[in-house]
Amino acid sequence: MSSALPVEIQCIIARRRGYCKWPLTKDRFFAYNEEKCTEVPPMAMKDRMHTGALYLPGDDEIMDRQRLCLDRLYEFNHTRPSETDKRQALMKEMFAELGENCYIEPPFYSNFGGAHVHLGNHVYCNFAVTMVDDTHIYIGDNTMIAPNVTIATAGHPVLPELREYDYQYNMPVHIGRTCWIGAGAVILPGVTVGDNTVIGAGSVVTKDIPANVVAVGNPCRVLRSISDRDKKYYFRDHPIDHAQIAQDLEKIK
Repeated sequence: MSSALPVEIQCIIARRRGYCKWPLTKDRFFAYNEEKCTEVPPMAMKDRMHTGALYLPGDDEIMDRQRLCLDRLYEFNHTRPSETDKRQALMKEMFAELGENCYIEPPFYSNFGGAHVHLGNHVYCNFAVTMVDDTHIYIGDNTMIAPNVTIATAGHPVLPELREYDYQYNMPVHIGRTCWIGAGAVILPGVTVGDNTVIGAGSVVTKDIPANVVAVGNPCRVLRSISDRDKKYYFRDHPIDHAQIAQDLEKIK
């Protein structure tokens, strides 16, 4: 066995080859050396979920909590459009934090039903948004998320010996204030999107994107900064009627 491999991985290989007599349980790691396995102090899987460490998501305690969250999500996704009060009440139970005037269009998909999702004020999610919230997702005020967007915090190691055991890691995602995430975009674990930024439809965001830019593509890259031209035109050569906007906002007040 190669000594270049980390001890945790050596242990997995050793166990599969019959060198290690102790089982790899949900609450223990075992380090392998040339002759024996040595126990390392345990850390509960549910505690490792939010540390960025590798853990086993099939842990009984994690699964029990996940099922409760998904039952609540199922109830939310089967509400009628007219049941706005019921939806709001369920959202308050579902999400880790829920700001004022948030609106989520069912169906909404989430590994933990929003239990690790923190929404600011006036956040809007269109149809079929998926949040893989195995750890925390933070979304700032006034952010809009288009249909079929995926925001993922979970990943799996490249090493196949670890994937055989379903090992997973989670990295939090941060999306700033007044962002617009275009339809079908995918935001990957550990990414931060800065305030006011627009992510183009179909983009795959693998790295941090700064504030006040338009970013597009796979992998997603900054196309341009938000500029003075955006104060004049809202779409191509369609000008913004600022007088009309002022009238509209006066009515809202």
